[in-house]
Amino acid sequence: MQVQKTFKHLNSVFSGWCYQLLCGTDKVACALFLSLVLMWPGENVNECVTNTHTCQANERCVNTVGGFVCERQILCSSGYQLSNGVCEDIDECVMRTHNCGMGFQCQNTDGSFTCNLKQRCLTGFTQDSHGNCIDIDECSSVSEPCSTGFNCINTVGSYTCQRKIIMCSRGYHSSPDGARCIDVDECQMGTHRCGEGQICHNLPGSYRCDCQTGYQYDAIRQLCVDVNECWRYPGRLCAQTCDNTPGSYQCSCTTGFSLAFDGKNCEDVNECDNNPCGQECANIYGSYQCYCRMGYYLKEDGHTCEDIDECSQSIGNLCAFQCVNVPGSYKCACPPHGYSMSPNGRTCQDIDECAIGSHNCSASQTCFNIQGGFRCLSFACPDNYRRVSDTRCERVSCPNFQQCQTMPLRITYYQLSFQTNIVIPAQIFRIGPSPAYSGDNIIISIPRGNEEGYFSTRKLNSFTGAVYLHRQVREPRDFLIDVEMKLLRQGTFTTFLALELR
Repeated sequence: MQVQKTFKHLNSVFSGWCYQLLCGTDKVACALFLSLVLMWPGENVNECVTNTHTCQANERCVNTVGGFVCERQILCSSGYQLSNGVCEDIDECVMRTHNCGMGFQCQNTDGSFTCNLKQRCLTGFTQDSHGNCIDIDECSSVSEPCSTGFNCINTVGSYTCQRKIIMCSRGYHSSPDGARCIDVDECQMGTHRCGEGQICHNLPGSYRCDCQTGYQYDAIRQLCVDVNECWRYPGRLCAQTCDNTPGSYQCSCTTGFSLAFDGKNCEDVNECDNNPCGQECANIYGSYQCYCRMGYYLKEDGHTCEDIDECSQSIGNLCAFQCVNVPGSYKCACPPHGYSMSPNGRTCQDIDECAIGSHNCSASQTCFNIQGGFRCLSFACPDNYRRVSDTRCERVSCPNFQQCQTMPLRITYYQLSFQTNIVIPAQIFRIGPSPAYSGDNIIISIPRGNEEGYFSTRKLNSFTGAVYLHRQVREPRDFLIDVEMKLLRQGTFTTFLALELR
């Protein structure tokens, strides 16, 4: 009774407060609020279920203890799905949610997909991995495309069946499928003509009438006579010597061998066990053979080995520079300066003193490597040219148009080297514009340094020229030549100069 009075008192108090809050216009809302307040000491109210929350239409209500939270909902457009708070494209082709027909191929796009018409091949063709139509070999892909007795012949888009025609020799007949000739077993079929007491043995395409083992039939005397197995099967019955016996044979061995336990093979005596040779011994039938290791030869006594001087006996050049004989072999040597031995142990490779920094060129000089040494070179750019690298000068200005046509746009220094015994004519240098354009045309010449006529030029195509060595250089020497290239491009000549030191 006291609790009911308390509830009535609270109802009266909250009713008055609700009228004051809502100006007396919404008694239902006030009653709902009162009922919630009175229920609070017992259990939590789920505002999301009772629809007493204040979340907006684009928000989602999440119940909490004693209240609720409004979370913003992310809505994805058609063709997208929510993943980790981000709308991602749905691949309808992979998910197989597309509606493309059998003759179409699905291709995914952002938020959707497209159906592309598949390429169809004619009958007898199939598509490869690239979509190309290729012929189907029905003869290999179809199980038994032709009936028995026919051969399958593949054609473009189809195949044909051709009847098998097979002619068999005497003693053979065609197989049931007509594909091959098989032997006729006269002994099994009873079509042989062997006499009484003889044994029929089938042979490919024929048969043979035999007497008992060790005998053969004599047609003239019409009886079986002894077979000389040693004559009939020479070298097949015995390892060495065969002696005929009535109805059989016996094997024997020559000097140095003994008959083995099987009565056919001969066992050799291994003389090498007694070390009769100076180096290596090889046992042979009834004897032995001495031989030497690589780099040695066998002397006339057949036992002693002597060292081979490969350097003096070699027909070709074993080493690029110098051959040094050593016991049983040889080794190659290189010049004491400027070269090192290659990994193959035969040729010498040049030491690049410029690359490893073992030269003595000054800071104002440029080191150029040559075979077996190096050169310290320096150059200065002519007037109206500026140096852009260690080996290149570019024109700064020219007084007039005519001189611009004759003065090189660029002067480049090259250091080349080649062997004195090089096969001539030999192409040693190529020159051309970079980049080259359609319509370019060049003129290449050697205006200076070729007074002795060792070099020549050749135009390989409209934008490439080459310098050739066409005289043999007998001894080491240096050449300094100017290679000039005039480039005709869009009606204007441009000159380039290459200075080459060899």
